[in-house]
Amino acid sequence: MPATVVVGTQWGDEGKGRLTDLLAKEMHLVVRYQGGHNAGHTIVVDGERFALQLIPSGVLYGHITPVIGNGVVVDPAVLLAEVDALEEKGIDCSRLRVSGNAHLVMPYHQELDRVTERYLGKNRLGTTRRGIGPAYADKAARVGLRVQDLLDPKIFREKLDVVLKEKNAVLAKVYNRLPLSPEEIARRYLDEYAPRVAPMIADTVGLVHEALAAGHHVLLEGAQATFLDLDHGTYPFVTSSNPVAGGACTGAGLGPRDIDRVIGVAKAYLTRVGSGPFPTELFDERGEALVERGQEHGTNTGRRRRPGWFDAVMMRHAVRLNSLSEIFLTKLDVLDTFDTVKVCVAYEAGGVRYENLPYHQSVLHDARPVYEELPGWNTDLSLATSVSDLPQTARRYVEFIAAQSGVPVRLVSVGPSRGQFVHVGA
Repeated sequence: MPATVVVGTQWGDEGKGRLTDLLAKEMHLVVRYQGGHNAGHTIVVDGERFALQLIPSGVLYGHITPVIGNGVVVDPAVLLAEVDALEEKGIDCSRLRVSGNAHLVMPYHQELDRVTERYLGKNRLGTTRRGIGPAYADKAARVGLRVQDLLDPKIFREKLDVVLKEKNAVLAKVYNRLPLSPEEIARRYLDEYAPRVAPMIADTVGLVHEALAAGHHVLLEGAQATFLDLDHGTYPFVTSSNPVAGGACTGAGLGPRDIDRVIGVAKAYLTRVGSGPFPTELFDERGEALVERGQEHGTNTGRRRRPGWFDAVMMRHAVRLNSLSEIFLTKLDVLDTFDTVKVCVAYEAGGVRYENLPYHQSVLHDARPVYEELPGWNTDLSLATSVSDLPQTARRYVEFIAAQSGVPVRLVSVGPSRGQFVHVGA
């Protein structure tokens, strides 16, 4: 049975974990295919909030095997803390499996992330300083340590000694930082983390293919989003991996023909954390209202998100990049109090109109949005359970987004809780 991919279509924080949770009843495996603990999913179940960073959202269901795929970078301290926090709330994490090929986030990655961001000053990228970028850089440079290395202390120490000589030299000579101790790092990872992580380590590629061969449903869950993709995002203000649907293949060990459904998650407006271009960004009281009503602060970092109107130019590009089959539109209720709402349908830059995303970053930085303004609904949507409960103006807004995007909107969320969504399409 083919797999389903859930992908963010904007700059993250769209509500991917929410959709994963909605689809989880049908699933056998939920696989996280890239990113690290720089991304967070928040799910509200019976009034209780679960903030997940590394563990796939499917962990909340007893019948699901949650899988951290080979494309993820794993900080074992964060992973184990998250397991402990979930188990304190009565969530069983014994089914969790972690790819032996996933790379480890090491203390020197975090230190380099912090000092590099400070060194860049006003040109900083706005990273979460969790060591994710440096861990992926080491993966590409073929000097990374992997989760499977925790099972072989000799290999772990040998690899650590080699890489730490270079890292300590950079930290000391470039950033004037004290060297890190290989003995202390080895003790922490091999004595504290390895015994607890070892039972989780598995051949996750085998698990996924066995599930598909048995006719089970597999859900592939990305972190971050399309416009934070290393290749296709607003570079260099991007993440260090590939959140687009194609990244699910390499990050989970699947081929393209193993996937037949790609669901794009989009907010009914737009937000962004960190630096980078944002054509529809709002700096007025309407933007503040979006932040306040949408509780737009990062799950992990607490950073205030930058707000703006929905951008159909970006959405059309996300449809192309991900081969989206449908859209799940979240936080429609946040727009409840607006008299009018806007959708960016094109850009203007240098006297040229762009209805598709310009490839050159200088054009994107100078782009001015061309808006279509639609009437608001000034109605509380939180109790809506069917499309007939939505005001005509709210339905028109959803239909306009679908028409501009070129794919149907199937689901709309009207509140933060698990049951607050409406089916709007077949």
